[in-house]
Amino acid sequence: MAGRHSFANLRARMLREAEAVAEREARRLGEEMDLAEVRRALRLSQEEIGQTLQIGQGSVAKIEKRADMYVSTLRRFIEAMGGELEIVARFPDRDVRIKNFSDLSEKSRP
Repeated sequence: MAGRHSFANLRARMLREAEAVAEREARRLGEEMDLAEVRRALRLSQEEIGQTLQIGQGSVAKIEKRADMYVSTLRRFIEAMGGELEIVARFPDRDVRIKNFSDLSEKSRP
């Protein structure tokens, strides 16, 4: 029976591998990623983000490729993925959360 494996063993091994992939993706969320990688890790399509932002899929693709954008655009994009944008300045002896940008978010909500 060389080369033959029971379906139960194959399935169990595949489940472990899938769990490992999911765990790696979850850890990556805490690392540096570009917007497209974050969106894909969250299993969201450009079309879904576009619907939330009320823009076309092509516009979402353009936003993801930008190296420079308004903080408000980035905030809206992150919120469309279900997140919250926080701007933090890192210094050798401490981190400082910059609140000006969170104030913008609160003011734009009805």
